[in-house]
Amino acid sequence: MTGIVVSPLARIAEVAVRHGACEMISLMAKEHTFHRPAVIKADRHLLLNMNDISFAGTGDLIGPQEAHVRAIIDFATGWDRSAPLLIHCWMGVSRSPAAALIAALAVCPEEDDLTLVRRLRTSSPFATPNARLVAIGDDMLGRRGHLIAAVKEIGRGADADGNAPFTLALAG
Repeated sequence: MTGIVVSPLARIAEVAVRHGACEMISLMAKEHTFHRPAVIKADRHLLLNMNDISFAGTGDLIGPQEAHVRAIIDFATGWDRSAPLLIHCWMGVSRSPAAALIAALAVCPEEDDLTLVRRLRTSSPFATPNARLVAIGDDMLGRRGHLIAAVKEIGRGADADGNAPFTLALAG
């Protein structure tokens, strides 16, 4: 089964080409502009505008919302898995790892939360999944607190420079 590739913004074109990705989820602050890599199908690119914060947001800050998580779940379940799904944010450390966990559980609901999250930590010592995305995903996917607890167990990742793409293998 094909995996999910998580990348910082600066490396999306290289990572998309190297892994053969043609579908992508972007989790970026509204004011950040970028170009979709040509290998990513325009109709299979989901852009979600949100800041990397763990609250609903105030003023110009947009926190992760239920609509964002619903869009991740819907996009992931529409992914044909013939090639890796590329998920990115600014640094590839917080929003995109959280979205990768949500996407993985959306397509493999039988996956054990702790096993998945430990696999994430093995794949990336830097990942610190966004707590608000994780909490909303846990609720919307009916994980009964298991995803939240698993992410808390692995704790904060090591400091990162935003240059460490990784692949999260799916169950099976």
